[in-house]
Amino acid sequence: MPIKIDHKIVGYEVVKEDEQESSAQHDGLSREERSTAKVIRMTEKVQRPEGFDSLEGSTYKIKTPLDDHAMYVTINDIILNAGTEHESRRPFEIFINSKNMDHFQWIVALTRLMSAVFRKGGDVTFLAEELQAVFDPRGGYFKPGGKFMPSIIAEIGAVIEHHLQKIGLMEKEELSEQQQLMLDQKRAEAEAHAQKKMLNEAEAARDGDEEPSYPASATLCHKCHTKAVVIMDNCATCLSCGYSKCG
Repeated sequence: MPIKIDHKIVGYEVVKEDEQESSAQHDGLSREERSTAKVIRMTEKVQRPEGFDSLEGSTYKIKTPLDDHAMYVTINDIILNAGTEHESRRPFEIFINSKNMDHFQWIVALTRLMSAVFRKGGDVTFLAEELQAVFDPRGGYFKPGGKFMPSIIAEIGAVIEHHLQKIGLMEKEELSEQQQLMLDQKRAEAEAHAQKKMLNEAEAARDGDEEPSYPASATLCHKCHTKAVVIMDNCATCLSCGYSKCG
């Protein structure tokens, strides 16, 4: 007897009659029930809603001391199950823009791959962890505030992690109240000790006629070529010319 197909055919296979009967008995379904059963997939490719020409998103600025031009990362989101109790927001596409054309090829490749992963569905939080594990062989840099970034790719991963936390796909790890109080106390002690040491060295330099001396642990400054670069507030700073790697 003819069977009307109301759904799109996504695949086919040849099943022998004896295999079909045994499979139907094993599943507890009749032949008619099996023919009308719907295929349920665990993950579904996310598609842009029809009739919507724009998506909500956020743009983040990345400014590194390795380049004079900033990078702008835009992540657009799609809202699933809007208006229901299961409403959720997930990333749909990502764009990276910069005046520096040296990074053009890998930026295009990276954004296309990440956008494809976003639209594939499922858990996309692994992207942030994988990108932040990329290290630059030439060395990383410090962001304002003292956070070290091993590479530009790692900072893009940090931006994605921040965005996923913002839309609720990832949870932000927060310190307990006791841990935060202890860290604040240690930070205040370290800052006071460093400031006192710098004042003593500056006063000794003013009182003497000789050239000012710098800490033995200081490294060479690439701007003034003086061995006077120390770590201040988790940032490499030159005590001679004032150059700072954090900008």
